[in-house]
Amino acid sequence: MPRRLALTAAASATALTALTATGHATVAEPAAGGDHLTITISHSGPATDGTFRLDCHPSGGDHPAPAAACGVLDDTPIQESRDGGMCSMIYGGPATARITGTWAGRPVDAHYDRGDGCRIRRWDALVPVLPDLAARSPARRSG
Repeated sequence: MPRRLALTAAASATALTALTATGHATVAEPAAGGDHLTITISHSGPATDGTFRLDCHPSGGDHPAPAAACGVLDDTPIQESRDGGMCSMIYGGPATARITGTWAGRPVDAHYDRGDGCRIRRWDALVPVLPDLAARSPARRSG
């Protein structure tokens, strides 16, 4: 019995070490040629609607805040929506966004809107990649 326990502990330690090594290996490293995204914003208002090119590593393009946007993307993954969870029924306005291109060597095609509390939180996590609409959101206006 002690031998079986020792073997199980050794196998668990090996698996944990492999998992930890894998976790570190999957951290997104900047692509050798840089990361290139196209961000299309609609229905957010004339000051923020449009299609913008964002280049990272090094930062550039015609995005209004390329360095800040690249910094956010280095820390916050571009997420696909995960429908099916419980979200507050708060409407954040008609704004939509689509992000396409290549990030960390992988293709990106992500859609964003502000149709409920979860989607608002997902949008807000990518400010300044996406425009900051929190102050203009109909759900948050007092009146």
